[in-house]
Formats: sequence, C-alpha cells, structure tokens
Amino acid sequence: MTDKDYMRLAIEMARQGDRASKCSPIGCVLVLDGAVIAQAHNEVEHRCDPTAHAEILAMRQAGAHLHRSRFPGAVLYSTLQPCGMCSMASIWAGISRIVYGAERHQVHQMYFEDRDLDTVDFLRDAYKDDVQIEAGLLGEECAALYYGPQDDPPADEQANL
Repeated sequence: MTDKDYMRLAIEMARQGDRASKCSPIGCVLVLDGAVIAQAHNEVEHRCDPTAHAEILAMRQAGAHLHRSRFPGAVLYSTLQPCGMCSMASIWAGISRIVYGAERHQVHQMYFEDRDLDTVDFLRDAYKDDVQIEAGLLGEECAALYYGPQDDPPADEQANL
C-alpha cells in the first residue's frame, strides 16, 4: 500500500467518527512494517476524555496490540495536522514519520489551540533528527471533512476558542 492508501484509511476513520454520536471527524492510522497496527477517530466527547484524540487512541491500541509503548519505524497518518499533545506523544512513542492531510490554513481555527505557535514548526526544529513530517497528503480531501477558515461553526462545537 502507498501513503495515499493509508491516508484514505484515515479518511474513512474520520468519516466513521463523523457518523458516531459525540465523536468528531479526525481519523488516524498507525502503520508499522507495511501493516496497519491501529486506527481510530476522535472520541473526546464520547469518552469524556480530553486526551481521546484519534492519534492518542491509535497509539494506545498499538501499545495494547504489541505490548509495548514505543513504535520505532512506525508511520502515523492523520487527516488533520496533529495538535501539540498528539505531536509530542508521537515523539515519546518513537514514531519515525508523521504524515497528515489538512493543514492549519485549510481549516477553521477552532481545530487548533489559539496560539501563534505551530507545533509542527517546533517539531521540525527541535526534533528534526527524530521524526520526519510530511504535510498536505490528500489535503483538499481531508480539509473537506472540516469547517473551513471562513465558516461560522456553531458555538457549541468550538472547543479551542
């Protein structure tokens, strides 16, 4: 399978999240040695757990499946640029590559902390020897899952503002 194939799996996970009650359309697939070892979508409201992001849930699944907490050589595919928490968890988990679809400028600001700091810029600088980051894979298709920069989402859906 190719990067695009794995991202399409992440998009399907995001769509499952969009259809599920109290979940959101962010999907993630974790791949090691060409095999999908975990996949998830955001479940923050469903689980009443602010850490239940798709990436975190995928890492928890992978840990349970592989009986370990580090995944060197793994690739994390996410439909949206990972937040600071998920990015740093990827570093601590030893994930070698992060590939994401929609970028910050393609979606409404509510999907990111209301800060000037872009976590991916920090990772590219501070952890450039630890993780490879690739942005924009199927970016338009991924961005279509979310409110756009000019949209006016309902106030009750705007968690980070």
